[in-house]
Amino acid sequence: MPLVTNFDTVIGLEIHVALLTESKFLCSCKTSFGAPPNSQCCPVCLGLPGTLPLINEKAVEYGAKAGLALGCEIHYFSRFDRKNYFYPDLPKAYQITQDAFPLCTNGFLEYYVDDQLFRTEITRIHLEEEAGKLIHSGQSIVDSEYSLVDYNRAGIPLIEIVTAPDIHHPKQARLFLEQLRLLMRYIGVSDTKMEEGSLRCDANISLKPKGSSVLGTKVEIKNLNSFRALERALEYEELRQSQVLSGGGVVRQESRTWDERAGKTMSMRSKGDAPDYRIFPEPDLPPLNLDPVWVELIAANVPELPLARLRRLERDYGLSRYDATFLVNYPEFCELFFQVAERGLGYEDVVNFLMGDYARLAREKGHLSAERISELLTLVDEGTISQGQAKEVLSSLFSSGLSPREIVQERGLEVVDDPGRLEPVIREVLAANPDLVRRLQDGETKLYGFFVGQVMRATQGKADPEVVHKLLRGELGK
Repeated sequence: MPLVTNFDTVIGLEIHVALLTESKFLCSCKTSFGAPPNSQCCPVCLGLPGTLPLINEKAVEYGAKAGLALGCEIHYFSRFDRKNYFYPDLPKAYQITQDAFPLCTNGFLEYYVDDQLFRTEITRIHLEEEAGKLIHSGQSIVDSEYSLVDYNRAGIPLIEIVTAPDIHHPKQARLFLEQLRLLMRYIGVSDTKMEEGSLRCDANISLKPKGSSVLGTKVEIKNLNSFRALERALEYEELRQSQVLSGGGVVRQESRTWDERAGKTMSMRSKGDAPDYRIFPEPDLPPLNLDPVWVELIAANVPELPLARLRRLERDYGLSRYDATFLVNYPEFCELFFQVAERGLGYEDVVNFLMGDYARLAREKGHLSAERISELLTLVDEGTISQGQAKEVLSSLFSSGLSPREIVQERGLEVVDDPGRLEPVIREVLAANPDLVRRLQDGETKLYGFFVGQVMRATQGKADPEVVHKLLRGELGK
């Protein structure tokens, strides 16, 4: 897994998660994605003089829910601060955040890397408001002649999740972020659409001599908006820093951006030259004082989490890690699995069905009910139709209001296993191929497959292959 051998890699992540509220954090403006630029703004989120913010209670609830799902301590007292800096996408020239007294601390997330369980510590989760969005004339800020600003996003509620520097490989960082995204979706606090900016990640990476306890100089990689970008940027930076250090150079503390087209990180600004943020308590918002009973109610509404569900599928249903992971990663399929499996059907049969042609059709056309799926699988299980015929029935179910059994009856798809109906067909097939019959009798047993196929064709796929094979052997005296 490591790309470098003389150094230990140390990675910490800062993940911004946009909360799935209908209105912004400190005003009543809408948060819907894709609205015309600067159409969802008001004096409050634009920071005009004389305006006062008002906290969105649902955002606080979602922040606490995320903290509970990540095993954090929820602080009944927390406070907001102003982080002052000038940047074009920040209309107030300061950001309302939580610095000294965050909402949540001391959590963790467990996840698998190549079947090995890892645990990453969460140092803090705090609430803050989103900045606006810069729209660059070029591919990125580095190669743009100018940028436009859309303030629709300014003021959307965020949680920032900060990990400890205990991730040691780019692949591990990617798998951590994938698991975190899945968890956020499970608890319903964010849509986590990275392509829309609902989930973004900054990564801090440093290298130190192998086995050393002294951390190296960290470099921050900003605004990584895909899992692929996160892993590739860290791989590049890991290799770049190792080359600098191996050559006797010094890694400079700085912020860098990932250039997807060039496949490399590029310097944005030196951290040593960064201005003092001048953080101080937010004067227009009172501290948050949460009712413990309210927090308990939130905790009671945290659903089964992905890792717990994975372990239950393996333990109680005997599924493989691969099958269980598929169901966990696609909760709609998992709910169908539970509903169908409780009707007495084989667990492996159910999950194989859901992962097969059904998955492709469901993604295109939507899900079928558990009742219709169960009936179709029962028809296969009882031998009424073959696996091949089940595919035909499945395709029809997405466009027909008939039940699986009604479709089978309407199309005459029942499996033919009556020897009285199959023996005449078998005799005709044998009579039409005397040379092949002779070769089979002389020992070319692979020709059984040919004859079974001819009978299947003659019966339009309705014959039971096992019965056909048995009858063939009887006809040929084998």
